[in-house]
Amino acid sequence: MSHPLESRLQNELNQRQATGLLRTLEVLDTCSANLISNDYFQLRSHPQVIEGARSALERYGASSSASPLLSGFLPCHEQLIGQLKAWKQKSGGLLFNTGFMANQALLTHLPGSKDLVLADRLIHHSIAQTLGKCDTRFKRYHHLDLDHLEELLHENFSNYETVFVVTESVFSMDGDYPDLVRIAALKQKYPFIWILDEAHGTGVFGPTGGGLAEEQGVLSEVDILVGTLGKALASMGAYVLTNSKTIIDYLVNFSGELIYSTYLGPPQAGAAEAALKIIQQSQTTARNIRNTANGFRELLKKDDWQTHNFDSQIVPVIVGDPKDALELRNKLLEHGILVGAVRPPTVPQNSSRLRFSFHAGVREETVEEIITLLNSWKRK
Repeated sequence: MSHPLESRLQNELNQRQATGLLRTLEVLDTCSANLISNDYFQLRSHPQVIEGARSALERYGASSSASPLLSGFLPCHEQLIGQLKAWKQKSGGLLFNTGFMANQALLTHLPGSKDLVLADRLIHHSIAQTLGKCDTRFKRYHHLDLDHLEELLHENFSNYETVFVVTESVFSMDGDYPDLVRIAALKQKYPFIWILDEAHGTGVFGPTGGGLAEEQGVLSEVDILVGTLGKALASMGAYVLTNSKTIIDYLVNFSGELIYSTYLGPPQAGAAEAALKIIQQSQTTARNIRNTANGFRELLKKDDWQTHNFDSQIVPVIVGDPKDALELRNKLLEHGILVGAVRPPTVPQNSSRLRFSFHAGVREETVEEIITLLNSWKRK
């Protein structure tokens, strides 16, 4: 007889399977066209990035072997932070092992019991989960609805010691983004602390790839920038950047996410720094990536597929039913095309979708083949 714990867990898994929501780990390393990866510049196999990782590996070893407050903070980490600060025009910064940990650290330790956090309704799970567990009050404004954000600011600003506004730049499941200039204007009227997650904006936006805030000219207005090393920067880990020395010192002293983990491996730091230097000189490539994605959007709209009309590298094709999303994903996979079938709870109910993540290696013939396969599935 199975243990009651196993029975309960298996029942929940069975329910997910029945509704098309069961997730499994798959080895998918042989596809001819990978449009699920966030390696937007195809740098994870770039010779300079591999050499950056190798150089750090040979000099510092495969692991930092300690937390950053013991002996785990190495020259390669300090050098990478310096490059990130110069790139993003901030004076202080920290590295974290993952983007999830970086967001969790910020939202766990900075807002207090007398504060309020206003977050976009579709904010990343790393932020939403943290807010749900802490004592700080939080409210979600409608996705990208800055009128609603202003309404909440007007109603609540004077009732709290500090108000935080948290949003992503480019949202990972829709490829859409807010008007950051409008948010910066609201900040002048209601001086909140602005946390901007540039995980999917970095590299693809801005004259030096610095992100959507750089492209829209509001970097100086953002109080805290978060981003990952595992997407355009082709490595792993994350960063937090700010002009506030106090915030950095506070996180160093109070953030368990930083203090109690063996620090980021030197090869990851070396790879990210090499990728950063390439991206700063790659804005023609970035524009081409977005142009290819935009061309795909136009073909989708021509054939009456539901998508979103934003100039980014992420293109969703919304099909609604999770089983349909899986079926369509598998049809593409049969032809060597790998895309993500994204289902609840990652996205809202009835909005299951294929997520196409465009990168520098996507060819025109691949786009045409995808459209043909999507349309043949729709006609079945």
